[in-house]
Parts: sequence; structure tokens; C-alpha cells
Amino acid sequence: MKILLAVLGVIVLLGLIVGGSYVSSRNEMVRKHEAIKQAWAQVDVVLERRADLIPNLVATVKGYAQQEVKVFGDVDNARAALLGARTPADKIAANGQLDGALGRLLAIVENYPNLKSNQNFLALQDELAGTENRIAVERRRYNEAIQDYNTYIGLFPNNIFAGWAGFQRNNDYFAASESARQAPKVDFSAPKQ
Repeated sequence: MKILLAVLGVIVLLGLIVGGSYVSSRNEMVRKHEAIKQAWAQVDVVLERRADLIPNLVATVKGYAQQEVKVFGDVDNARAALLGARTPADKIAANGQLDGALGRLLAIVENYPNLKSNQNFLALQDELAGTENRIAVERRRYNEAIQDYNTYIGLFPNNIFAGWAGFQRNNDYFAASESARQAPKVDFSAPKQ
């Protein structure tokens, strides 16, 4: 009888240890998952800020560079895609498209010296540069939150508990767009007037 009680006591003790570990790990996974959501919300805020600045920047450039219609259409389409995206993965893809379109828009500016000295354009360009810096910071924080979460649920025994609790790896990282990996083209020919 004493042996049976001892075995039963050991089983109950092991159950409590495993149960306590599971509850603790699950709570930490929930915290880390919520940290990803919070970090994404910050990314979303600065992406919206950039999207709000773009129409003003485009309108200013349009006044000087009316023949660059395709680039303006690309920027408008990319902005619409970003504002219409709902999931983080869709927003990340739309953001890459917008990065490329903005790069082409800002490259046009080099051909118009009068535009480069326009005070409204310079102010908008400064606002956009500040917003781009904020985006970079928030992207980094978001990627760090995902990396922390993925690492935590990948460690033993958390990987077992994550499977039980339904937590899965999140691969919605921000990565550099293909256009960002290409060196910019420099043109030293005479500017258009």
C-alpha cells in the first residue's frame, strides 16, 4: 500500500510539474504573440503616415514633371495596394512595391533642379525621410518580436507545449525588397528644364 501511495504521489507531483510548466510556457507564448501584434501596430501606424504624405509629395512633383505620368501611376497604385492590404504579409508585399515606386519618384527629382529647391518639396522630402527612419526602426522592432517568439516556441519543451496550445511559427518578417538590393543608377547628363 505504501508503494502504491508513493507511486501515486510521484505521478501527481510529475503531473503538477508538467502542468505548471505548460501553463507558464503558454502564458509566455501569449505575451510574445501579443508583443508581435503590438509591434505590427506600430509598423502599421508609420506605414499609414507615409501613405498619407505621398499624395502631397506626388502633387508637388507633378507640378514640375508632368511628363512622368507612369511613375505617378505606379506610386498611386502602390499606395492603394498598401492601404487596401489587410494582413501583415499583404502589407509587407505592398510596402515593397511602394518602396520601389517611391524610389523611382525620387529619382525623377534629380532631373528637375527647380523642384529640388522648392520649399514645399524640401519640407515634404524631410517629412518623408523622417517617416522612413521611423519605419526602419519599427520594422526592426517587429522583426525582433517575431524572432523572439519563434525562438521561444522552438526551444524544448516549449515546442511541445506550443504544439499542444496551437502556437505556430510566424514567418512574416520584413525583408529588403529586390529594388533595395540594386545599386542606384547615377546619370550625369544635363538636367531637363
